[in-house]
Amino acid sequence: MESNSNKADLKVVIVGGVAGGASCAARLRRLAENAEIIMVERGPYVSYANCGLPYHVGGVIPRESSLLVADERTFRSLFEIDVRTLCEAVSISPQEKTVELRNVATGELTIESYDKLVLSPGATPIRPPMPGIDLPGVFKVRTVPDVKEIKDWLEGHDPFSSGMHTYTGYQTVVPARRAVVVGGGFIGLEMAENLKHLGLEVTLIQRGPHVMGPMDPEMARYVERHMERHGVHLVLDDDVTGFQRTDGGPLEVLTKSGQKFPADIAVLGIGVRPENWLAKDAGLAIGDRGGIRVDEQMRTSDPDIFAVGDAIEVKDYITGEWTHIPLAGPANRQGRIAADVIAGRDSSFRGTQGTSIIGLFGAAAAWTGVNEKTLLRLGDSDYEKIYLYPNSHAGYYPGAKYLAMKIIFRKSDGRLLGVQAVGQDGVDKRIDAFAMAIQLGSTIYDLEEAELCYAPQFGSAKSPVNFAGMVAADVLRGDMPLSHWNSDVPRYLLDVRHPQELAVEHAPGAVNIPLDELRERLDELPRDREIDVICRSGQRAYYATRILLQNGFKARILAGGMMSRENLIADTNQAR
Repeated sequence: MESNSNKADLKVVIVGGVAGGASCAARLRRLAENAEIIMVERGPYVSYANCGLPYHVGGVIPRESSLLVADERTFRSLFEIDVRTLCEAVSISPQEKTVELRNVATGELTIESYDKLVLSPGATPIRPPMPGIDLPGVFKVRTVPDVKEIKDWLEGHDPFSSGMHTYTGYQTVVPARRAVVVGGGFIGLEMAENLKHLGLEVTLIQRGPHVMGPMDPEMARYVERHMERHGVHLVLDDDVTGFQRTDGGPLEVLTKSGQKFPADIAVLGIGVRPENWLAKDAGLAIGDRGGIRVDEQMRTSDPDIFAVGDAIEVKDYITGEWTHIPLAGPANRQGRIAADVIAGRDSSFRGTQGTSIIGLFGAAAAWTGVNEKTLLRLGDSDYEKIYLYPNSHAGYYPGAKYLAMKIIFRKSDGRLLGVQAVGQDGVDKRIDAFAMAIQLGSTIYDLEEAELCYAPQFGSAKSPVNFAGMVAADVLRGDMPLSHWNSDVPRYLLDVRHPQELAVEHAPGAVNIPLDELRERLDELPRDREIDVICRSGQRAYYATRILLQNGFKARILAGGMMSRENLIADTNQAR
């Protein structure tokens, strides 16, 4: 159905470009050749890769032009779209079906009518009203001009760029430049990495107890340790309260705990909030998280106004809750869906499961679906979790790296709910497979049977995805009873590793019987108590548990073994 595709009088105004707005404009032209399409963008670039901004700062993407996905000329010549950069929408009149536009350069105001209006204003970086936040040397990262300012600042404050490379002897011994990054989300971690690549000493301050908020704490610990191994100083559970600069001294970043961190540059990566003022002033419905409320066809509370991208709230695919997840992938799909609906097609957005990945110092952390923190907040106890540490590809083929994975699934029916993974190889393709499984409503039994490509340099005959399904299915079938480190239930702990492994790490109070001696030493174990079995990662504990269960013992596996214990036990001094 394409009821609007031949209407010459259909006029669509799109506010905002980048991912959502630009994809909507291009899709709409492909569906409605005769429509009049106007796209206005407040900044100088209509479509750019904001996910690549930190890597332009670090020099990984050397040319600014590489970040520009499409310019005005492309949209005009290829799609015959009236693109107006440096043009800001300042008000909407839903009753008159008009939008007031302001030329950013001249201040001139004009009025455009519309048949359909699409809002894609994006989100704005959180910039709290704290002392000194407007001092020179304090930056945000959201647009191409933002990173140009950062690059100019770094180059202008590099002692070697001002001729010191011509000095000799002690004159060239200058202190390392220091950067403080505020916030442990995507932008904060990526900026920390790229500033480190530039040779700066980097401190990252995170208000919460761990970085990467969408991850559960024990999985985020892998990210934190990886950052610290690469020289990033992490300050957790502390909040920045302001910035100051003394006469002739460096910028100082002040925290709630009373610490002061000197910095040559400070970068804010605190997060973003939906830019909703235009919609709010127009009387459109705004959600509890500050985003524009839309239905599954991207319509706002006004049926002739649509909204897409980082400015909107969407339904969580797993929980059904309203949420704000500013990601490029969903924004592109939302723009496409809005265009479909405007052109008369019956398209709808299924919701988001927050599938994401971040690369850091040669490793990656990724996730899809719901995390355990959310389930606990919702009071949802119908779930189980497992921790796995498979190789990224066949262990006999050179270069295999282990993956740390957390899989969450329903106890009642085995439905896959969420997965988190960290590793140096193969994280992305595993999370992609899990993400598709979640969207299709798959269970862990489906993962058991998934047929995935295999060659030793790419994976294993038993893929980590299959492995997750097999282990989770064993749990639900009763073949592998589980216990967890954070349980308060008293336990009899059996460690089935070899004694020399205990010299490296051990759990206090554990009885040690190596797996290969277990059958001959069963009489040393109590038959009137639950026995929790551990090894390094869980595989030997599984073998031992099967032996014990079939010999009349009550036995369970401690999920993830010692590899999960070091992240789950709060008192790290007891982890050795």
